[in-house]
Order: sequence, then structure tokens, then C-alpha cells
Amino acid sequence: MKILVTGSEGFVGKNLVASLNNIKEGKDRTREGLVVDEVFEYDRDTDEILLDTFCEQADFVFNLAGVNRPKEQAEFMEGNFGFASTLLDTLKRHQNCCPVMLSSSIQATLIGRYADSEYGRSKLAGEELFFSYGKDVSAPVLVYRFPNLFGKWCQPNYNSAVATFCNNYANDLPIQVSDPSVELELLYIDDLVTEMLDALQGKEHYCEFEGVAAVGQASGRYCYVPITHKVTLGEIVALLDEFKEQSTTLVMPDIPNNSFAKKLYSTYLSYLPKEKTIFPLKMNIDNRGSFTELLKTKKCGQFSVNISKPGITKGEHWHHTKWEFFIVVSGHGIIQERKIGTDEVIEFEVTGEKIEAIHMLPGYTHNIINVSDTQDLVTLMWANEQFDPNHPDTFGEMVVKK
Repeated sequence: MKILVTGSEGFVGKNLVASLNNIKEGKDRTREGLVVDEVFEYDRDTDEILLDTFCEQADFVFNLAGVNRPKEQAEFMEGNFGFASTLLDTLKRHQNCCPVMLSSSIQATLIGRYADSEYGRSKLAGEELFFSYGKDVSAPVLVYRFPNLFGKWCQPNYNSAVATFCNNYANDLPIQVSDPSVELELLYIDDLVTEMLDALQGKEHYCEFEGVAAVGQASGRYCYVPITHKVTLGEIVALLDEFKEQSTTLVMPDIPNNSFAKKLYSTYLSYLPKEKTIFPLKMNIDNRGSFTELLKTKKCGQFSVNISKPGITKGEHWHHTKWEFFIVVSGHGIIQERKIGTDEVIEFEVTGEKIEAIHMLPGYTHNIINVSDTQDLVTLMWANEQFDPNHPDTFGEMVVKK
């Protein structure tokens, strides 16, 4: 399949082209049955002669080209309607009736705050042009009205408040929020690209609009991405506050799978400058080695790394409720545990050559011994709760009684 992407240098275009190239080059095999032979990239700086060649050969067209922030209002119609006319006329000249997708906007509804939108009018005109073209040449036409978009590679201070907020937080720049209660409907770029790949395989989702709300309907005139998020500006700012503090607190916020928080965090990280991509961790060092907290979570404890010098024994304590995993990743050691009130010791030989997870059981005093004469023992440790100095739940007692 040969695919033409217009507006290939834009936010959506870059992400879509990257995914298409991954499939073409065999790096993404999750799309069974989808074969991409060629990706034709067309943008404002592309030689216009190539559009003719691309339109002749294309098996599917994604028209993502458009104008969002022109100097003059008239440029909306020229950029969003004029190019669409050129594209469709070129396809028609080559009698190419392949499927064509149009990237439109929710502003094309011309409802509510979009009622006087010149941008919306230009998008609506483009929609009608595509629908008419589909009828004239019997070509499949997929018109998507996208809400606010966000994700990696989105240009800040352009047409996405989320991109601007993420960029400014990442670079210590101020933001302005006049009304934190304002709610946005947001579409994440990876969800959008997933839908585009679905469309390539004839699995697009159809809808009708009730006001600005897309309502799934198999016989609908429009297409839509089923996964969006409705979030207030205040909620976005609160999450970004947490994200920014992570390098100081080491606490990861809740980021459930497919949640808005997870997608926003990925977006925020994509704007970090080089100097913030790395941050120091507090190493607690003594003559035995070191202990460093790596990562904390709100609900699932914390991760740490322990380094023991040759011949050193660490631990010799127990917990009422706290429990841990010890995972030796380098070196050679012995882990011992003894149930409080008994003399029975259970013992495990551990080595970085055979990585295993060992439970440190509640009510068992435990230790870890570096039995090497030359090599440090490196152990990743996970505890089911964050360390609380006011309630450490840690009580010293030797494993092997003397």
C-alpha cells in the first residue's frame, strides 16, 4: 500500500508518518495484515510537481494539511479549502478513487464559542467539498472533526493549551489560567494515530454530532476517535505540579493504563530540556557501602538500591507489616531470614548470574551478606510502603543468635 500524507511536517503528520514508517520498515508488527510499501510525504515546502506523482500512485490519502494561525483571516479559507480543492482535483485527474481522509475540527460545528470562527467556516467548507467529491467519483471519504489535541512534538504557544502548559512547566516558564473550571475535550496523539491505522484497514469509527459531542453511529456521516478525555484546566495544572516535583520527592503520581494522567506525563516529559533529563539521587554512604532511594509510589511502596562492600553484612532487623523483595543483580551473597521467636534460619544463595526475587517476610528478621572478597554486592530492593521516619516499622535483631 502506498500512502500519501499531506501536512506531513505538522504535529499529526509527524506522528502518523513515524508510525507508518515503523510498519514499512518492519519495526512494528502489531498491525497484522497491514503492509506499507511507500509513504509519500507532502508539506508546504515540498515541490508541487510531486503532488501529481503522489496522487497518481496513492492507495490512501491522509489530508492533514491546513492553516491554524494565519496572519490574515482570509488565509484560513485559502489554506483549509484551497489546498483541499487542489488535492481532490489532482486525484480526479488521475481517476484515482482511493479512500481519502480529511482532518477537520470540532470548530466546524459553528456552535457556541465556535459560532464566529473563520477557522471553523474554512473547515466546514473543506468538509462539504470532500463529501461532494466522494459522491462525484464514488470514493470513500472519511471526515474527522478533532477536538483539542496533545502529545509529543506538539508546538507550544500555537494551538494547544496543553502543549503550552507542558512546555512552560518543563522549562520553568509561567502559565496563565483565568478560569481553572474551564473543561476541555482532549485527544491524545497516539489514540489519534491508532484510529488512522484502523482506517487504513477499513476499521474506522463513524458518528453523528449532537452539538459538539460525537455520538458513535455505524451509519454516521462523520468519523471520530472513540477515546477522548474531558479535563478542566485546574486538573491539568494540578497534575503538572506533581510531575514537576517528581525529581525532588521521587514520588510517581498515579498513572493508570490509558488514563489522561499517563498520557499527560508522557507529553510533559517530551518537553524537558537536557539539563532536566538527569537529576541526582541522595546516596547514603558509609564504610559498608551505600543505600539509595530510587523511586516512590503513592500506593505501591518504593524502590531502592543497596551496595554492600566485600565481606559486609547488612540488615539484621525485622518488620511487623512492611515486606520487601531483595533482587541481587551483581555480585555473590547470602540472604538469611529467621522467624521471630524461633531458632530456624532459612537461607538463600544469591548471585547476579541468576537473578531471583526473594521475599523478606513480615515477622522474620533478615540480613544480606556479601560473601565475595573482591566484588561489591548490588541489590535492588522494593518495599511495599514508603519509608516513614516517624513510623519506621524496623526493629534490630540478629538473624543468627550468638
